[in-house]
Amino acid sequence: MTSISFPHQMPHRTEDSHHEDQYYSPSFDTSSFQMNPLSSHPPRTPRTSMHASSSNNYSSSIYEEKVESEEKVDVEDIEIDHEEEKVQDAGKRVTREEIVREMIVTSNGRDKVFKLIQYSIRLGLFFHFSLTGSRLLRRPTRPLWEQDIVRRLQETASGLSFTRKLMLLFNWLHPLTQILAQQSVPFSAEVSTEKAKKVEKPFLHTLLYAPPPVLLELVHATADDVYTWSRLGLLGKGIGERAGRFSDWCWLIATLVGLVENGVERQMIGSLQKQVEGRLYNESMTGATAKSKPKTTKLDEKELSRLRNQDYWLQITRAKLVMDLIFVSFDLFNIKRGSDGVKAFTGLSSAILSSAKLYDRHKSTLLKSVLSSSS
Repeated sequence: MTSISFPHQMPHRTEDSHHEDQYYSPSFDTSSFQMNPLSSHPPRTPRTSMHASSSNNYSSSIYEEKVESEEKVDVEDIEIDHEEEKVQDAGKRVTREEIVREMIVTSNGRDKVFKLIQYSIRLGLFFHFSLTGSRLLRRPTRPLWEQDIVRRLQETASGLSFTRKLMLLFNWLHPLTQILAQQSVPFSAEVSTEKAKKVEKPFLHTLLYAPPPVLLELVHATADDVYTWSRLGLLGKGIGERAGRFSDWCWLIATLVGLVENGVERQMIGSLQKQVEGRLYNESMTGATAKSKPKTTKLDEKELSRLRNQDYWLQITRAKLVMDLIFVSFDLFNIKRGSDGVKAFTGLSSAILSSAKLYDRHKSTLLKSVLSSSS
């Protein structure tokens, strides 16, 4: 029978190692330990960090050496550093027209473009009525051509709003698929598909134990669809109004939840930034020059740039959520004073911020595809 030898001393366990002692124990000498071939759980090796002082997986993951594999790397997994020369060269080959074209192809991008046009028209109409209603520019009668232009712009804004409602139909399929994906959960990776079907949970059980944000998204999208079907005439007007108000409440709750999550993420990224900046400061005090920078310093600078970029887009997301909160509050609480101007301004601001995020996302996707094709 094969003998098992044990070392005399327990090896030091790194701070970022995973607590999976039921499958792996660091006290075993893996060179003389033979695993049972019939076991369904192979030993798991914890990933170690080059910096023992780093206790956060976000900051320590950049120092881990990745083993090259023959598998094809996904385009979405490629990290982009906009300060690198190859990224700047690839950015010159990606034009704005290509990015806008990629945005328009998707329904989300088309919705953002329609929203920009819609609230630009509403804001322009608000200023037009404000100026013409003032004492200095007040006129007893308006020309027919002016009245016709105003009427056409109002109809265009209303039509774009209804078009956007139609484009958002069946959005409840996305949260529904997420809930159904949790319905059948196999106990281990070796369970076959036939056995996995036998352990499927009832849909009601899965629905009740689904994450609250997913449930909120499902209910919100369903209420939006009921309101849209009412606008189309398939459902009664009263049902549509109640569904629309319920959808606004869901929107308000989702916006508040998003603001809380955004604040938590910013705090996490802020703490990571302080850690990286502290390491860079300590390294700079050692007298390292630009030519003698160690590998860890360069990685820290790259990580700090990435964290700052994430914090910037989190601030954009927070501003967009604040605009949405103001907009939906005027609708829910029936605030009349200054409603047209505030809703036009917040709607246009939200459209600009969300379009900027979507534009950057499509730009990064095109850059990744260019870099992957050139490599």
